[in-house]
Amino acid sequence: MTGSETNRAWGGRFAGGPAAVMARINASIPFDKRLWRHDIAGSIAHARMLGETGILAAADAEALVDGLERLAAQWEADGVPEDLALEDIHMTVEAKLAEIVGPVAGRLHTARSRNDQVATSFRLWVRDAIDAHVAALVAFSRILLDRAEAEAETVMPGFTHLQVAQPVTLGHHLMAYVEMLWRDIDRFLDARARMNLCPLGAAALAGTGFPIDRELTARLLGFDAPTANALDSVSDRDFALDYLMAATQCALHLSRLAEELVLWASQPFRFVELPDAWSTGSSIMPQKRNPDAAELVRGHAGRILGLMTGLCATMKGLPLAYSKDMQDDKEPLFEAHDLLELSIAAMAGMMADIRFVPERMRAVAASGFSTATDLADWLVRAKGVPFREAHHLTGRAVKAAEAAGVELAGLSTEMLAAIDPRLADAHEAPLSVEASVASRLSEGGTAPAAVREAIAAARERLEAFA
Repeated sequence: MTGSETNRAWGGRFAGGPAAVMARINASIPFDKRLWRHDIAGSIAHARMLGETGILAAADAEALVDGLERLAAQWEADGVPEDLALEDIHMTVEAKLAEIVGPVAGRLHTARSRNDQVATSFRLWVRDAIDAHVAALVAFSRILLDRAEAEAETVMPGFTHLQVAQPVTLGHHLMAYVEMLWRDIDRFLDARARMNLCPLGAAALAGTGFPIDRELTARLLGFDAPTANALDSVSDRDFALDYLMAATQCALHLSRLAEELVLWASQPFRFVELPDAWSTGSSIMPQKRNPDAAELVRGHAGRILGLMTGLCATMKGLPLAYSKDMQDDKEPLFEAHDLLELSIAAMAGMMADIRFVPERMRAVAASGFSTATDLADWLVRAKGVPFREAHHLTGRAVKAAEAAGVELAGLSTEMLAAIDPRLADAHEAPLSVEASVASRLSEGGTAPAAVREAIAAARERLEAFA
């Protein structure tokens, strides 16, 4: 068997075919066939440009475009075949195109290389992935906004160090995740804007001697402009890393919410009840209701973080321009995409269906002297006490309440006055959890009124974005 028979892309230089293991390690068609729509789109744009510039005869360009469109319809119906001898999706497209249009298919590769071809197809795939994630995150944000609005007055404990710190509202707590998701959306959009340049026309690494029109190709594919340097065009994978870093940050946010659901669904917390649809049972303990979906989202975050780190390690020492190591750039993104897509869908489903237990949340919010800061603030506002002194006096009041086995609101006027005369009328302070949260009206605060303002602003922001 001759080299040219073995591989139509590069076989002419070789007298014999590759070893069986070489064929397996070199081929990427089992995974990069996922790029088929994007490769065909890039090839159609390239063929049209070749026709417009006169590099190819108009009839040849039209035949190529027609054949590529027919191939796309065929694969949409039947799927993409795998032939390791053709190595990748790019050569598979060209080979199958030849079966449809004949020898003219060989003209498609004029003025391009697989290097700029794959860089273009990959960018198109990442761009679509970002658009899908952004749409999912917007939909998830709306679910959280609806739940936050319904729970704007629901009191729950706010924690630091996982200790009860101050009472907050559940609406306020959920709005924290809305802000995280908005930053995730912003990161994805920022990555999309930066990557939206077209590598096609860079060829292998040096550009081409053909009079191509890179502006036309970029415009046909929806890019803002062509990339500026041919070497960088084929060796750049910053866009892939930007995607993975944005995906990692998003996965971390989902994981934090998932962890809270795991805690809140546990018997010591009992803040939420997970519906059957988002729970599993135990093979041995019939009473169990396990938050497996949340735990899996938490686990996916670690995997996505590992995928991002892995591609960083692959890219860190590569000289310009293209090296075969870069074939390993796609699987991490494909896997991260699938994991993140599933995680967003799972968290959105859980948060839409979950049942909160307000009475339990309020009971815990009222424990642990959670309104102590409100007493200190009252001393500052009503009595003019310096905050550090107010902090000390409040600490003494907490100690007295703890000894008496009551909350701060349960201390008598006499007990308060015995600590310090300025505390005699401390019952005027917002010592109930409802009064505490209602008083925190600062922008971004936990008061129901402030939460509703934040929800309205977030809805307006999402609508403006949409």
